[in-house]
Amino acid sequence: MANSAHPQDPAHPDSTTEATDATEARYASPLLALPGAVAAEEPDAGVAAHYGELFREQRALARGEGFVDLSHRGVVAVTGPQRLEWLHLLLTQHVSELPPGHATEALILTAHGHVEHVLYLVDDGETTWAHTEPGRAGALVAYLESMRFMYRVEVSDRTADLAVVHLPAGSIAELDAGLTVRETAYGRDVLLPRAELPAFAERHAPAVGVLAWEALRVEAHRPRLGRETDHRTIPHEIGWLDSAVHLQKGCYRGQETVARVQNLGRPPRRLVFLHLDGSEVTLPEHGAPVRLAADGPEGRQLGFVTTAVRHHELGPVALALVKRNTAPDAVLLAGQTVANQEIVVAP
Repeated sequence: MANSAHPQDPAHPDSTTEATDATEARYASPLLALPGAVAAEEPDAGVAAHYGELFREQRALARGEGFVDLSHRGVVAVTGPQRLEWLHLLLTQHVSELPPGHATEALILTAHGHVEHVLYLVDDGETTWAHTEPGRAGALVAYLESMRFMYRVEVSDRTADLAVVHLPAGSIAELDAGLTVRETAYGRDVLLPRAELPAFAERHAPAVGVLAWEALRVEAHRPRLGRETDHRTIPHEIGWLDSAVHLQKGCYRGQETVARVQNLGRPPRRLVFLHLDGSEVTLPEHGAPVRLAADGPEGRQLGFVTTAVRHHELGPVALALVKRNTAPDAVLLAGQTVANQEIVVAP
């Protein structure tokens, strides 16, 4: 949670990135009625955290089995003959010549280069489809609408019609509905008609909860808006330069900051992967302060924990955002838990 008394402190993530639209915040997936389903908490309220056996579900995903219900995520559509040309001017990614069926990801930055929206998108030849964090579709549509000007494009929130599901890498599930809108090393996200979600779940069981999906995301060092970001995050700090920013294009808001930091090579913070002391019973919460272990719990804050999970093979692990000059070999204290670092973004 944000702490208004410390707006510039890297140990205090900003809650504005986690704001939700009221209509989406009330969503409850029909798959919460499946046996063993335990509802997730924010930011994934509305879908299942797990279905009774967290590690079994993680292992199923690792084997390429089952699917994850991400139907709480927002879905946005952009149509019109100038859609890709127009989006190219707004996004950090090169999309003016995006081939049909090629999934990519992009950011929308503030004028100061801070991350405001993250889109996972694909064009099917007639429509550009994107999904984004739960509760963020309304704000994304509002921004895009404000930038339409004279371009021949139409923007719409299609969250009520379409649902996102995640299929693990190696899945042999027949995609009899849907379009791949995101691809990662650990799987792909697919769109399907929301009304078909229960039937899809029956065909492609077992259903797997978002905690297992989060564990694989953390293992892959993949950032997530509202978890690895706060109101000051720039793409360089968390590894989005590799996947969501095209450094050879211009003409988007915040580009000056991206170019300046890229040329200087000195982002103020960096993402790290933490191996947590497995003897601790509880995991550090999102926003828990990170300090040098040698300085103890009263030492100077170096950053904050972004996401902590229990992994079926690695044990308790986490991602954290720390000051750039934190020594890569320093033993850290994540909340009350001792942790060793693994470099994600080089210092």
